[in-house]
Amino acid sequence: LLLHPTAIKGLRSQKKMAILQPKMKEIQEKFKADKAQQSKAMMDLYRQEKISPLSGCLPLLLQLPIIIALYQVFSQGLTPDFLAANLYSFTPNPGEMNQIFLGVFNLYNKTFVLAVALLAGLAQFWQAKTSGFFGNAPTPGSKNDFAGLMQKQILYVFPIITLIFVYRLGGVIGIYWLFSTLFSVGEQYLVNRKIYGQKNQK
Repeated sequence: LLLHPTAIKGLRSQKKMAILQPKMKEIQEKFKADKAQQSKAMMDLYRQEKISPLSGCLPLLLQLPIIIALYQVFSQGLTPDFLAANLYSFTPNPGEMNQIFLGVFNLYNKTFVLAVALLAGLAQFWQAKTSGFFGNAPTPGSKNDFAGLMQKQILYVFPIITLIFVYRLGGVIGIYWLFSTLFSVGEQYLVNRKIYGQKNQK
């Protein structure tokens, strides 16, 4: 929830970038022999539309410290020895962390972790498909065919990386990743409705 404003801003920027793709291609064709002029025209377009090409990456960058902190806490920060040495002097035996999630699921059970990893990977794929970034695949043999190939690789490779990453880091990270991705899908839906609703009104 704390990252919600930043995430919304990043999603709006991504969607506006997707809408501006035709204008960006026109600039690339017009100034394909002059890269400096092409860059200047692109920056002018970004300034005119009040968007930043880097703002879409900000939510992911902000999440990385959270993921790292969660991993550190649940992998080594809650062991009995660590708690006894670093918690409080009046709690010499703090006991062990309860590994049962919602009273049902064992966070360190391999089957549960694999199931969460699979769900997180599928959620990542769903988010990519609904983002609109992969909607307009270039025709085979076109100048943008390589870009289309890269888009497909990102679409399918990122969920696989997510699956492996979550499985190695454990159930806690998987639950965070899964619900964070699902929350992002909901944010994308709201942003799409607002942006395309404003566009249709114009």
